[in-house]
Amino acid sequence: MGNDVISAAVLEGASPLFAPLEQVPCHLPLCAEREWARNAIALIESDASRSADTHMIRLPFAGLSGISVYLKDESTHPTGSLKHRLARSLILYGICNGLIGRDTTLVEASSGSTAVSEAYFARLLNLRFIAVMTRGTSRKKVEAIESFGGTCHFVERAGEVYDAARRIAAETGGHYLDQFTFAERATDWRTKNVAESIFSQMQHEPDPVPEWVVMSAGTGGTSATIGRYIRYRNLATRLCVVDVEHSVFYDCYKSGDRGLTGQQGSRIEGIGRPRVEPSFVPEVVDHMVRVPDAASIAAMRVLAGRLFPVGASTGANFLGLCWIASLMMAEGRKGSLVTLVCDRGDRYADTYYDDAWLKQNGLDIAPYVSAIETFLDHGRFEAPLGGAGFSF
Repeated sequence: MGNDVISAAVLEGASPLFAPLEQVPCHLPLCAEREWARNAIALIESDASRSADTHMIRLPFAGLSGISVYLKDESTHPTGSLKHRLARSLILYGICNGLIGRDTTLVEASSGSTAVSEAYFARLLNLRFIAVMTRGTSRKKVEAIESFGGTCHFVERAGEVYDAARRIAAETGGHYLDQFTFAERATDWRTKNVAESIFSQMQHEPDPVPEWVVMSAGTGGTSATIGRYIRYRNLATRLCVVDVEHSVFYDCYKSGDRGLTGQQGSRIEGIGRPRVEPSFVPEVVDHMVRVPDAASIAAMRVLAGRLFPVGASTGANFLGLCWIASLMMAEGRKGSLVTLVCDRGDRYADTYYDDAWLKQNGLDIAPYVSAIETFLDHGRFEAPLGGAGFSF
């Protein structure tokens, strides 16, 4: 309030704090962007309320004596994958930090599933969405992104997605969601997350506190959430993270070197990275394994025959669970094991479920399929499981 207004107010015997409104030379801001943000958050929260929690499936295997196996089916989300949770968190994070507004273009670097889910939320908020990905991304995922109104920008190599996404965000005046940096911090690891859901759904099972939760790493955000939640709740459960070929997460875990880089991207969509992503938190991981791509795809095919078609990242998860189960049985230990179904297999009909594609990529899954089937039915963990290409 200016001095002249104060003086007039004092001369009139009024408190300067309550001068007549016509004498006040400014107005409170309308905060139109805050109103948009409130409406956007309400839309996202109402969408979440319409979705029931994902299912926890118990799968019996004759050969796994004393071991109960559970798969949390994240493919039942509206966008068909575990990344639905992440996309919601990343967009809420952007809105609540003032980075996303009514006219913001959303940009993401993604191998597919995260972008599918982000495109869904972008359409919900009537925002433009651009996904940056390699040309080898599953055509089904590209079609899903486009079905939600998103557009795709392709690069040749996995390591190029980051700079391309930043450039497009700058050129459009948009916001780079950057799942690889913000996944671990956008998700609240204390409550309302996949870890809380797992342990809540397990509470009435014969072994309610799992011996291990097994999870592969893409951004590293889900494993960070699970690892932190286990510690926060002071649970005896341990976390095993599965890595794949052409990924540096396992080597980082072993060496502590976050500067490691690789020369090519992972063939298993959604997991494995050619650099150590900021969201990967090895300090909350109890054990890591690295498995061959052919073995992950073999485990995927085995699950397809005993459950329903799943993606190769789920195959990697299940293979890691089998390895943990074999060690528990060798030590005479009993208990429950949990892993996640990341997405369904229909997105990979022209890749992992196509024998011609496997042959073209030099992937022979037959020996692994036979060995996994033998383990599940008879409890014998035979070669080639644990052989060449496996790191424990």
